[in-house]
Amino acid sequence: MRLRKSSTLAGFKPLHHKVLQGRNGSKVKLREKKLSDVRNDYKWQCDPELARLDAAQVLAMSFSIYLLDYATALNHATFNRYPLAVETHDGKHIGNCTCYDIDEKKGEAQLGIMIGERDYWDKGYGTDAVNTMVDHVFQTTSLQRLYLKTLDWNQRAQRCFARCGFIPCGYLRRDGNNFVLMELIREQWEKRRQGEI
Repeated sequence: MRLRKSSTLAGFKPLHHKVLQGRNGSKVKLREKKLSDVRNDYKWQCDPELARLDAAQVLAMSFSIYLLDYATALNHATFNRYPLAVETHDGKHIGNCTCYDIDEKKGEAQLGIMIGERDYWDKGYGTDAVNTMVDHVFQTTSLQRLYLKTLDWNQRAQRCFARCGFIPCGYLRRDGNNFVLMELIREQWEKRRQGEI
């Protein structure tokens, strides 16, 4: 998705073909979504295990319909989503990291991540992508809080988010699933960053 040139929702601005680099020793870079991501995104949304991890339905539409919807979404930015692709340093698209439900008045947004390529699971790529997105959000926007939800049984995701500074802040039951809610407040992020310098 490309934000319109004048878009400044909560401080989010288009990357204009730049990439976001992680902290020292990072494994990933984040970049704007592009049409060539469509095959991977389709494959990942059709994967039953990935759908289960996201408490989502397996995608049932044909690739040709998905492609049309995808191209339309890329060309018509929405103002409450900021989706980025997760790439390795050699340019392999391995997942996506998105801020969505961006609420400028409340100063908050929800964060979501999916590493679709299994070869990159449990190797720090997800943690690095989340840290890179969090740093970008708090360094360039006016948001004060990032939050997320993860299935209560998904311990791997909860460990990843905890390593990035998110703390549990509640529980949610939706569509027969139990979720742990986690949040990271700007002030907590600043303290963590000062401790790392």
